[in-house]
Amino acid sequence: MLKQVYNNGKSEFSDKTISRKGYEKMKSKSKQKKILFIVLAIVAVLIIAGDWVLSVMVYNENFNQRFESYEPLMLYVDDFDGLHRTKYEFSSNEGQKLAGYMYSSGENQRGIVVMAHGFGGGGHNSYMDCVNYFACHGYYVFSYDATGNDESEGEGVGGLPQGVIDLDYAITFVEESGKFPSLPIVLFGHSWGGYSVCSVLTYHPEVKAVIACSGFNASPNLFEAEGKKQVGNGIYLMLPFVKLHERIQYGGYASNTALDGFSKSNAAVMIVHSFDDEVVPVEYGYEIYYEKYKDDSRFSFIPLENKGHNYFNDDTYRNEFNAKFDEWLKTLDYDYNTEENRERFSEDKANYIYQNLDREKWCNSLDLELFEDFLDFYDEHIH
Repeated sequence: MLKQVYNNGKSEFSDKTISRKGYEKMKSKSKQKKILFIVLAIVAVLIIAGDWVLSVMVYNENFNQRFESYEPLMLYVDDFDGLHRTKYEFSSNEGQKLAGYMYSSGENQRGIVVMAHGFGGGGHNSYMDCVNYFACHGYYVFSYDATGNDESEGEGVGGLPQGVIDLDYAITFVEESGKFPSLPIVLFGHSWGGYSVCSVLTYHPEVKAVIACSGFNASPNLFEAEGKKQVGNGIYLMLPFVKLHERIQYGGYASNTALDGFSKSNAAVMIVHSFDDEVVPVEYGYEIYYEKYKDDSRFSFIPLENKGHNYFNDDTYRNEFNAKFDEWLKTLDYDYNTEENRERFSEDKANYIYQNLDREKWCNSLDLELFEDFLDFYDEHIH
């Protein structure tokens, strides 16, 4: 069989007959390529699925936990002279009941501070000294335990966008329940709460002012910051799956950022952050906001040095107590780090705190200069 071939416009003839054996060989190679492609595709899918599952597992291990305040160090209303509170319950997005508390001290309040607590230490209890300060200086304070914390329902927090959701529902409860006076609302948040009070402005542009301490811009930031310490740049392989997981679970709340909140609101904003913060490094919050808003009169920036992540207190007494506690540890006649002694150490530690903690000093050690700045900022912007 002769086959005509055209080459440069000229007609040539060549005996290029493909035998049946050659055809079958080509067909076999083509089939092998298809099989290889399918195998590689399956492997790729399995790798992606495995990374997704692993990322979600790591995320849940870190963020979908239940947190309780440590009882020996818990604060109580009776620790603060003249402080009163009324407990309320309100529902969040899945119908879970959250415990909220309206605090007051004295009369003639001029606004309501809605406070969002940080992550990992239980609910709002450890911020009651902050609550007391604002309550003693002319504000009602509505604070609450977020989902999965202390007195609120929830097997676990779920994820970081839950903080924005709970704050959204808390503000709505204060505004629409009819149980509270109609006064200007301002927000105060630390860490997780610092992210929440900024992001929530997208849904509550009526808020007059926000103080965000040690916060971050977007929900994956905390996962990234902590992950880099443990696995280095490998964390960036997990981040796309974390973002997808949050998006599926929380919808628009997950992708909404602090910057989005700022753009949707005219609220005055104070950003406070220490440059040695290792929990939420400044590049995830303060530096982002400063770059965009340093010349905007709506924004006030308070940069701190050598204050770490928690800087509300004068640490004189706390450092003294911790030093004595470390000395007490050296007197123990057993290895408190072993699993078999864990329960014994827990009891001994609690007893030591109950017997040696000066609660008056512990509960009244706020950095008053810093909080005077906070108070002046609210007073200036609630009108």
